[in-house]
Amino acid sequence: MNPILSRLLVKIAKNKLERKQANQPVSQKEIVPLVRNFQVELRHALQEYLYIIIGVFSAGFGLKGFLLPNSFIDGGATGISLLLENMTSLNLGILLILVNLPFVILASKTIGKKFAIKSIIAISMLAIVVHFIHYPTVTDDKLLIAVFGGFFLGFGIGMSMRGGSVIDGTEVLAIFLGRKLSLTIGDVLLLINIVIFSAGAYILSIETALYAMLTYLAAGKTVDFVVDGVEEYVGVTIISNQHKEMRIMLTQKLRRACTIYAGKGGYGTSGESQKKDIIYTVVTRLELARLQTEIDKIDRKAFIIMGIVKDLRGGMIKKKPLKDQH
Repeated sequence: MNPILSRLLVKIAKNKLERKQANQPVSQKEIVPLVRNFQVELRHALQEYLYIIIGVFSAGFGLKGFLLPNSFIDGGATGISLLLENMTSLNLGILLILVNLPFVILASKTIGKKFAIKSIIAISMLAIVVHFIHYPTVTDDKLLIAVFGGFFLGFGIGMSMRGGSVIDGTEVLAIFLGRKLSLTIGDVLLLINIVIFSAGAYILSIETALYAMLTYLAAGKTVDFVVDGVEEYVGVTIISNQHKEMRIMLTQKLRRACTIYAGKGGYGTSGESQKKDIIYTVVTRLELARLQTEIDKIDRKAFIIMGIVKDLRGGMIKKKPLKDQH
């Protein structure tokens, strides 16, 4: 890391400790873990915001280079915004913020404030890009517009998700309703988009609605490719020598339940297996970015296995209430 940045991080960590331990000397041993945490946070934050920026510009290209000039719509919150843009004189950038705002508020309550803040930043960036940046109109062929407009829009949505945010808030609503109604996220998204496409057929034309479905399918498949599945939950297995710290981080910091398996490491320099706890937890895909950051803070060499969870029944998969920690 840059020496100037390292000195800055040390100074920040020292000031933080001095505020906590007034009139007590601060040792190097106390500063080192804080500096390391700052470095991990900074590295992950830069990576996540890079994903978001790429996603915003890709989505902007899909909207202004393909969909907007040809009065096409898509599914989700973006589709609602495009539909309203065709019906009213409001600018699409303003509509993107207004339509997504309720979903962001819902996200702050169901997923977390940090996720909601990053999402509103991403949505605001998309609104600015759509309003101020000029993209050339690529084609007027309706099939190419539907397929490639959906592709670039889906790529943008997927990259934003990899950065720990959303630029289309209907997935947040789908997660919320899925928990309440015991439906899968795919079922809820399908119902939402049936309503949007039906409105598009009524207000615009049946042909436009049919092309919108094609756009939505192209965008959905691209999102699948970028984020490895649109399923709501991901099972995460963590194998690390710092298994105790990992368990405490999951249960106390992320407030997630986890299962501990007694296992043995089959590889070692001494030739003997070593006992270690294997941790398994289930998180939403939108929480993966934060989980990976917290794991890196504890053990960057931890062996992590992630797999899509198709369905869940029973158990505790929601965040533990704060009162349970005492």
